[in-house]
Amino acid sequence: MHLITRTSAYRDAMEAALDDARRLRPDGLGLVGYGVAHLLDGDGKTKTLVPFANLITDAGDAYVAAQIIAGVAPAAPPAPTRANGMKLGTGTTEVAKASTGAALVSYVSGSNAAFDSGYPQTANLGSGNGVNAVYKCSWAAGTATANDISEVVIVNDAATDATSATANTYARALLTPLDKGAEDSLEITWNWKALGA
Repeated sequence: MHLITRTSAYRDAMEAALDDARRLRPDGLGLVGYGVAHLLDGDGKTKTLVPFANLITDAGDAYVAAQIIAGVAPAAPPAPTRANGMKLGTGTTEVAKASTGAALVSYVSGSNAAFDSGYPQTANLGSGNGVNAVYKCSWAAGTATANDISEVVIVNDAATDATSATANTYARALLTPLDKGAEDSLEITWNWKALGA
């Protein structure tokens, strides 16, 4: 994991996160996940940028596979419950496909957040370079105030102010710990890159 504190280094942080993701074994459909947690002070100035790489859980694999075939004839299977936000935690258990490391270990109260307006979205990276599915959530000042925020998940039950079960958790990532003060805001931009492998 990396810790980046320069305010002009957002692109560098995202590249560092992608480098981390490239070292992971791609999931079954050639997906790698990476992103940046961006902590800002009360004046909107960058305090910390934390690049990260994620692991897509067993539930996430099932979600992606079900999305790909949803409505396709002749069987026309139903769409799965769609991802709808993120949650934060302070746990440091290693990420895992299933079991304890596949869900939040220690939920931060009030950190359940729906995706920001306009998200998710896709970003075509150019011929032969893949396509990103881009998720983003924001936590305003006074929301999810906590020390040692060190885990984040993409879930399908963001409306619930409680931890999520592994069945509701599609991806989990560990962060270099962040201290979000009462006046701080936090933005997490999270990409799932389809490599077409």
